[in-house]
Amino acid sequence: MADPATTHAPAPAHTAPPGATGALVLADGSVAWGRGFGAAGVAVGEVCFNTAMTGYQEVMTDPSYVGQIVTFTFPHIGNVGVNPEDNESPGEGAVGCIVREDVTAPSNFRAAGDFGTWLAEKGRVGIAGLDTRALTRRIRMLGAPNAVIAHAPDGQFDISALVARAQQWPGLEGMDLARIVSREGATDWQGGVWALGKGFARSPHDTRPHVVAVDYGAKDNIFRNLVRAGARVSVVPAQTSVEAILALKPDGVFLSNGPGDPAATGVYAVPVIAGLLERDVPVFGICLGHQMLALAAGARTVKMHQGHRGANHPVKRLSDGLVEITSMNHGFAVDNSALPEGVEETHVSLFDGSNCGIAVVGKRAFGVQYHPEASPGPMDSFYLFEKFVEMLK
Repeated sequence: MADPATTHAPAPAHTAPPGATGALVLADGSVAWGRGFGAAGVAVGEVCFNTAMTGYQEVMTDPSYVGQIVTFTFPHIGNVGVNPEDNESPGEGAVGCIVREDVTAPSNFRAAGDFGTWLAEKGRVGIAGLDTRALTRRIRMLGAPNAVIAHAPDGQFDISALVARAQQWPGLEGMDLARIVSREGATDWQGGVWALGKGFARSPHDTRPHVVAVDYGAKDNIFRNLVRAGARVSVVPAQTSVEAILALKPDGVFLSNGPGDPAATGVYAVPVIAGLLERDVPVFGICLGHQMLALAAGARTVKMHQGHRGANHPVKRLSDGLVEITSMNHGFAVDNSALPEGVEETHVSLFDGSNCGIAVVGKRAFGVQYHPEASPGPMDSFYLFEKFVEMLK
């Protein structure tokens, strides 16, 4: 799986092969050597793969990737540099990344820095030189493994200790990560979508419908698109109560994306969502928010074999057969083999038939598994924001 050298059995030696300063150590004892970049150190997480050709900075700053090491299947990552406008959140994101080719100097008029330096500043580990195709095939066949990603500029690694750390990490199933990445206090969201040469639009202060967005690890561009669709947005922490949400007098409530197991986050989130449904408050959920809306309506979620992560996922809208090209990032899904009465499936993946959308019958509540704000279509899914805001008028 690596260049300059690869070892698939436990390696007791603490010294890497010549030229190797990075290691990916799986819980089964497999080791893949490469060239470290970004921050020196180690990080533990679940190894996944993302098939998008662009948007690596947005991926690395997406809170939904907390606890994950992202393998980019596109070989040239980092070549357009980074800039402060493309961050999806100011806080947590993916713990590390794996790329095929070495990161080159940035070549883009918007670049304000290079990817490797930016990763180091954020304390995140990168490895270049791995056979990302082989690693992706392994994940597809055997599922997403727990692993440690390590960068040691001196080439010294305690492989036995790294294997033990990967084995001891409990994995994402049963893990509530939303409370870690959620905003700490309620805020009024400022700013609309970005446009070349204009920057971010300003949020109008008027009598637009008021959306209270529950932050389980949200991407900022979701809030910008709600503003673009005609809403005024307030953002509240993940553990906000029904009473506190209703005190803000929302016309509707948005449930954001986020990391971890929806069933674990649902321990405190599902009763809140159920309370909103009982009061017939309009609700729109994306990704983790979609999954927890389903849980509140009586459905269940399951851990996926490899998950869906990329910007090229075709989703069929069942009402009319239209196919949307979507951006996805999820390792759990709503189980569409056992949807309860009162939950209607609205969208399905054309890759594997998994659930990608629901509506709660008799309620003004719906959700989608994908990210309509990411615009890979590019505008295939913006209608969902417009549908929600129109529902509030």
